[in-house]
Amino acid sequence: MKNRISSILYAILVWVLGVSFYLGSFYVPLLENQEQQANIALAIGIIPSALLATYLYYRKRKMKPAILALTFVSIAVLLDVLITVPVFVIPAGSSYSAFFRNPMFYTIVVEFYFIVFFFGIHLIQKSKK
Repeated sequence: MKNRISSILYAILVWVLGVSFYLGSFYVPLLENQEQQANIALAIGIIPSALLATYLYYRKRKMKPAILALTFVSIAVLLDVLITVPVFVIPAGSSYSAFFRNPMFYTIVVEFYFIVFFFGIHLIQKSKK
């Protein structure tokens, strides 16, 4: 039970960091297309965020990397449905369908999953040595 709760809390941490990277990118305009810039910032920012949460989780807890990765992704998508879209996306003039039809969303989900999965495998193998 503690493993599951910890995995959810670390998933929330990654989501908070990801939203921070996404929203923070709007304050540093580098590209004309601010939406594209925010997606790039999120795609880059998710890497250290996922690595940090995975590392912190495996310091004291154990779970199969595929399950941890699926938990992280599921919680992030759930929080996107419950918070990100209604609080940030819809007021900006978009919609649920536009958010979830965006191919960048799925690219980041796959990236997130594989970062957690492979880094989890690495940490487990490292701890066995």
